[in-house]
Amino acid sequence: MSANDRSTSTWPLALALACLVVYASLYPFSNWRDQGLSAWAFLSAPLPRYWTGFDVAVNVLGYSPLGFLLALAVMRGTDWGWPVTLASLGAALLSLSMEMLQGFLPSRVPSNLDLALNALGAWLGALAAYLLERLGALQRWGQFRRRWFIGQTRGPLVLLALWPPALLFPLTVPFGLGQVMQQLEEALGSALVGTPFLDWLPVREVELQPMLSGSVVLCVALGLLVPVLLGYAIVRWPWQKLVVLALACVSGVSSTALSSALSFGPEHAWAWLDGPVRLGLGLGLLAAALALLLPVRGAVALALLALGVQLTLLNQAAVDSNFEYTRQIWEQGRFVRFNGLTEWLGWLWPFAALVYALMRLSAPAARAGRNEL
Repeated sequence: MSANDRSTSTWPLALALACLVVYASLYPFSNWRDQGLSAWAFLSAPLPRYWTGFDVAVNVLGYSPLGFLLALAVMRGTDWGWPVTLASLGAALLSLSMEMLQGFLPSRVPSNLDLALNALGAWLGALAAYLLERLGALQRWGQFRRRWFIGQTRGPLVLLALWPPALLFPLTVPFGLGQVMQQLEEALGSALVGTPFLDWLPVREVELQPMLSGSVVLCVALGLLVPVLLGYAIVRWPWQKLVVLALACVSGVSSTALSSALSFGPEHAWAWLDGPVRLGLGLGLLAAALALLLPVRGAVALALLALGVQLTLLNQAAVDSNFEYTRQIWEQGRFVRFNGLTEWLGWLWPFAALVYALMRLSAPAARAGRNEL
């Protein structure tokens, strides 16, 4: 297996999914206590008397993608054998660890049935990956990937896959990911109350002000442009960039509409699409069209510039009261907001993209490939 064959995005995707499982299993990570029982006690306990089809489906489907990705990573990224067994065992060990730790959380109840269903889901996912490999479906995906993508695509593909979920949590400005300054200041101030370190916090001479319409237009445009440019940086031909542009527009608008529908009801799915937002979307599409002929490194450099400008505008603006009200409505739905995970994605996604762009630009041109020159 060549070095190029080993360049697979399944390992980082599997790691991201494993982190997702840990987050979902141990949230809210507070009020840990020792009940005086062995961490293994749940294994010998009787099966739960009350369970529903929803519980079974969640536990099976929750680990199936992890088993699928782990088996795929073993097959495509290493020379190890027994991919179904290794993937199933790895996912089962993760589930066992989560169930043991849940015994120390007051809001969680460890269950041997959950462990069995998680292991079953992981095995089914790993088996599906193995069968697809045997049928040649994954080989055809590899051929498609070589026709479409250039260079190392693991980082940008993961970022692009996470962008639509990051848009699900309500935002002050549509496509305005990464507005963290006000929340960070408030959280830090609350944590330091009653300590001498509170006096060390800098005090603003002028309070943050709501964003003006012109800034909203620019933030929407840049928020759409950044993932499009990241996609431009990994495909080969201009017509493929048009496909990237179309997919980014559809997924971004759909995720934002879904977020609005989940917050206020389906009849308000398009309430966010006001005049400044429509103008920002049009400006973003125009900028993306003008960037079609940029070389790879030019697209990455423009994405870096767009991220810097957008993050500066967002974090110099106040979070308005309407956003806080929307956020409270959203947070009432535990499964919709997925224990705050989508909010974390919305906060961290642009900074992860910023790090990727800096690393891509700092790589020597010879290593990046002739297509980036």
